[in-house]
Amino acid sequence: MGTAERRETSGDGTAAREATRQQAAPAPRTRDAAGRRADDGPAREAAEVRAAYRPLWVEEPAKRRRLPDPVRTAAVRAVLIISVTLIQAMVALLCTLAGSWLAFPMVISSVVSTIAATWAVLDVWVTRQVWNQRHGVVSTPSSTARALRRERRQARRSQRAAERERARIRRRGGAGQLSHP
Repeated sequence: MGTAERRETSGDGTAAREATRQQAAPAPRTRDAAGRRADDGPAREAAEVRAAYRPLWVEEPAKRRRLPDPVRTAAVRAVLIISVTLIQAMVALLCTLAGSWLAFPMVISSVVSTIAATWAVLDVWVTRQVWNQRHGVVSTPSSTARALRRERRQARRSQRAAERERARIRRRGGAGQLSHP
């Protein structure tokens, strides 16, 4: 891509690709002397260029949010430990079938690795729970909980308004009351 094409580039590079596509477009076909080969025109050329420069994939927005860093770290660690455990188990099996002296140590290490893999999976679960507890989880209360809170708020407001009204009457010295307590 030359400097002229770079200057035309937008943020995602679409203008430069369009300029490159236009340069790479094949020359228009011409009719022969008998007129047997007709040119389909610019529409066919554009279709050929689009087919030649079709994107390999289309990016879609993620359906789920990314895991928090500590949880993702624990998950990667667990996957690595589990994969090593599976490899050790396979080597132990092959050594056992071959009658090798290495079979017994590999079986013992596979058992230990299985315990470590279980621990790693539990670590992912606990880390996720701790993260959710410390940083909060986005939750939407049910409509009944919302309605109950709304009713409690209205009751508190009316109670405060009544208390203010009683305090206002007391400040005036009882004016507006028919009888004194």
